[in-house]
Amino acid sequence: MDDRDPSAALDDALAHLHIQGAIFLRAEYTEGWAFQSAPTQDLARLLAPHARRIVPFHLVAAGRCWIEVDGVRHWADAGDLIVLPYGDSHRMGGTQDAEVVDAMTLVTPPPWASMPVIEHGSGGALTHVVCGYLTSEAPLFDPDLRAFPPVLVVTPSGPAAQWVRASIDYALARTALVAPDLAATPAELVELLFTEVLRIHLAQAPADELGFIRALRDPVLAPALAQIHRDPARKWTVAELASVAGVSPSLLDERFRAVLGLPPIRYLTGWRMHRAQDLLASSDLGVAAIAHRVGYDSEEAFSRAFKRKHGVAPGAWRRTGGRG
Repeated sequence: MDDRDPSAALDDALAHLHIQGAIFLRAEYTEGWAFQSAPTQDLARLLAPHARRIVPFHLVAAGRCWIEVDGVRHWADAGDLIVLPYGDSHRMGGTQDAEVVDAMTLVTPPPWASMPVIEHGSGGALTHVVCGYLTSEAPLFDPDLRAFPPVLVVTPSGPAAQWVRASIDYALARTALVAPDLAATPAELVELLFTEVLRIHLAQAPADELGFIRALRDPVLAPALAQIHRDPARKWTVAELASVAGVSPSLLDERFRAVLGLPPIRYLTGWRMHRAQDLLASSDLGVAAIAHRVGYDSEEAFSRAFKRKHGVAPGAWRRTGGRG
């Protein structure tokens, strides 16, 4: 694998996604319409009470709409997939001005006997939206890392468009068989679908986009990131990572700070902590074994670093499912 290829670093970053998810409702909006989403914490309690965070997504099956986060508006057309990597509170609406309503007033709370269908608007042109969510503890979805913009509007094309739509149609058909809270979409399908979405975004993202996506395209950062993701337990130095990237240590440090907002070793430490979270949540390994897996010589040093990052010791984090 060529570590200078952006897809190499992306492959390593995606290796531990452990995504689950479901499609939970369909919406038929008629112009004019607009709504304000529920706070992220409320959505998580409603849809996935055992998850620490959720990643909402919307497929625009027909029509045209906008989505707005922090005052920035993005437009989406039929076939586009909208993803909110950090679950930010958002507004959505159509092409005509309309009163913004609380989204929670448009649907009855679960449990649902069948998939809810929202019908809302003023009777004009139809916009059909399929809504779902993902859950994952992967660092790509950690708001601290900000690997992605708050909103991704992805436009699949060619075979990818057909595959994405077929995947959504399959998930819809499967969910329709039983109550949606009992019919989570197969994890393998969700992982494949979202991985494809990330690859499409990587290909379509503006060249000047900051954060992880730009880092994946950067000829200096991509090989260094690939090595960190592949072997976080190694006692990397800035000089060693710079050698991998073919630049001086000072240039590597400067590039990390400019694109990712933090120096190389701090990024490495953060990645180790995320891998530790993954192992705590998904394995029976003891804390000492996990410490060794992520590059710490002692359980005590690892526990101190983990507590600095997450505010709680590793054992307590495991017992409470990461809720402190």
